[in-house]
Amino acid sequence: MRSSNNEAAAALLDVVIVGGGPAGLAAALTLGRARKQVLLCDAGPRRNAAAERIHNFVTRDGTPPDTFRGIARDQLATYPSVRVEDARVEAITGGRDRFSVRVDGREVLARRILLCTGMVDELLPIEGFRELWGHGIYQCPYCHGWEARDRPWGVLAQESTAGHLLPFALQLLSWTREVRVFRAEGFAIDPEVRRQLESAGLEVMSSAVSRLIGEDGHLTGVELADGSRAPCAALFAHPPQRQLELVQGLGLALEPDGFVTCHPMTRETSVAGVYAAGDLTSRMQAAIAASAAGMQAAAAINLDLMMSRAGAPR
Repeated sequence: MRSSNNEAAAALLDVVIVGGGPAGLAAALTLGRARKQVLLCDAGPRRNAAAERIHNFVTRDGTPPDTFRGIARDQLATYPSVRVEDARVEAITGGRDRFSVRVDGREVLARRILLCTGMVDELLPIEGFRELWGHGIYQCPYCHGWEARDRPWGVLAQESTAGHLLPFALQLLSWTREVRVFRAEGFAIDPEVRRQLESAGLEVMSSAVSRLIGEDGHLTGVELADGSRAPCAALFAHPPQRQLELVQGLGLALEPDGFVTCHPMTRETSVAGVYAAGDLTSRMQAAIAASAAGMQAAAAINLDLMMSRAGAPR
């Protein structure tokens, strides 16, 4: 689906969606079915570009991400009020009922904004980490655990996720009985947490991670600072994340861990008329969760638009 520059800027749109992943696509579908005028702007690269398959998404389990997006775009073509462009949103100004959105150098006007931009992963400075990201190094066992079940696994303990180490590591025992806890350089595991991990049967490695070992593009082991090695077919790690500059520039309220604060039901942010759905709002980052949040936000936006047109109080 394409449109000319003049056509896209000709009228005040109902919604501009920023981001064409599962959240943005689901929102566009919901709004299209509600006959709202929508422009979905999708400019790569995909956040999950390293992932080979989408998993734990009912009816789409095992689907390559590009195939998923292609199917979604084909389905959106049914709804004439939805336009999809491979275009970058450069800036958003204005306010509720009349936002000005700069899209590849041109102005588009919209009543509401839905951010589905995801997050930027700051990959860790560990040798082999970047090369093996998405090919043995994962964030979510529900997305990738089944394929690597009953093999040696690891979880990387680091400062930014220290408070979640124990519950996250223990859940990995659902997929394999061989789980090792590795630590990043400079991070010390709390003695009580260590005791509980070892009591549950997890091996806690004393030396810090030095480098990751790969074979044919897939993770096979972890080398430690003391020179020892441990087998590892799947390492679960959560590198620091940051918001896109576009999101940072909107002045939205953020949670202490950097995610966009939004209403749990409507998904509206601290800026009236700006909504958010998907990975930029939560550490629960999975395609199906983002898709559900996108649908939820779209339904709330549609209701807000109709209430506004009727002059009803918010």
